[in-house]
Amino acid sequence: MQKNINIQNKRARFEYELLEKFTAGIVLSGTEIKSIRLSKASIAESFCEFSERGELFVINMYIEEYAFGTHYNHQPRSSRKLLLNKKELRSLHKSVKNAGLTIVPLRLFINEKGLAKISIALAKGKKIHDKRETMRDRDNKRDLDRVKKNFR
Repeated sequence: MQKNINIQNKRARFEYELLEKFTAGIVLSGTEIKSIRLSKASIAESFCEFSERGELFVINMYIEEYAFGTHYNHQPRSSRKLLLNKKELRSLHKSVKNAGLTIVPLRLFINEKGLAKISIALAKGKKIHDKRETMRDRDNKRDLDRVKKNFR
């Protein structure tokens, strides 16, 4: 029985307005997948970027070095290629290039087949007043839940 791996980027939902979501595969080496299975990764400061050849890469994703890896260990903050269909890549590239949107990783997980996947989203940056509104809504929901709990 495999432990459920679910590494999230909690800042992404606060910093960006998410428009469209995709699930992509990641090209990893042996020690990288071992570290991910031990939950030794972070996508908090990462973002996605297209190369000159039209390939999508996740930049600044941190995967801790594997403790039992020898000289075959990986670099913790290297760029890693994402695997998507050509149609999805063209759509994302067009949106990023024309509309000025960005691609942010939301969640890194292991699927039922044991493969590492990353959930990414096409996003638009929020303004300061939008962030304040998000915080206000979250506080109001918390207060309402507290009142409902005391009422029962």
